[in-house]
Amino acid sequence: MATKIRLKRIGRRNRPFYRLVIMDSRNRRDGAAIEQVGWYNPIAKDDIYSLKEDRIMHWLKEGAQPTDTVHDILRTSGLAHKWHLIKQGLSDADIEKEMKKWLLEREDVLARRKQRAEARVAKKKEASKKKEEAPAEEEAPAEEEAPAEEEAPAEEEAPAEEEAEEAPAEEVAEEEAPAEEVAEEAPAEEEAPAEEAPAEEEAPAEEKK
Repeated sequence: MATKIRLKRIGRRNRPFYRLVIMDSRNRRDGAAIEQVGWYNPIAKDDIYSLKEDRIMHWLKEGAQPTDTVHDILRTSGLAHKWHLIKQGLSDADIEKEMKKWLLEREDVLARRKQRAEARVAKKKEASKKKEEAPAEEEAPAEEEAPAEEEAPAEEEAPAEEEAEEAPAEEVAEEEAPAEEVAEEAPAEEEAPAEEAPAEEEAPAEEKK
C-alpha cells in the first residue's frame, strides 16, 4: 500500500490548522487517515508544530513518502536530517553526534536570522525618520523665498509706469510740431496773391493809352 505523510486541514476560515496524518495515497483529500502523527499551526508565533518522532520514523522506514510541505516541516525539526543519516547506515552514537552538531548550527542560523530581522527594522525606522525630517527642511526655505518673489514684480512694474508717463509726453511733442509748421506755411501762401494783384491792375492802364 502506497502511503503518504500529509497535512489534513481542520481549521476555520482564515484560521488554518492542520493535522499530520498517514494516509493511503489513493484516498481523497479529506478521507479517513490511518494514523495522526502530529499537527501544524502556521499562524502561531512560538510553537507552530508538534511531531511524534518515533511514529514518523517508523512510517518512513515503512516507505511512506512525505509531501513537500511536510518535508519542510521535517527538515525544520531535524527529522529529515536524522532520516538522511539513518539511510547512510551510521550507528546510533554517530547519529547522536551529528544531530548535536546540527542543533548548534541550527541555533547559529536562527541567531543570524534574528539579527538580520532586527537590522531591517532599524533601517526602516531610520528611513521613516529621514522622510519626516526632509519635508520640514524643504518648507523653511520656501517660506523665506516667498517675500523676495513678491518684491520682484513691484520693481518690474516701476519702469513700465515711467515708460507710460514718457510716452504721452512724446506724443504731445509730435502733435505740436505739425501745428507750428502749418502756422509758418500759412502766411507765405497769403503774401503771394498780394504781390500779383497790382500787376493785374496795371495791365488795363496800358491798354487805355
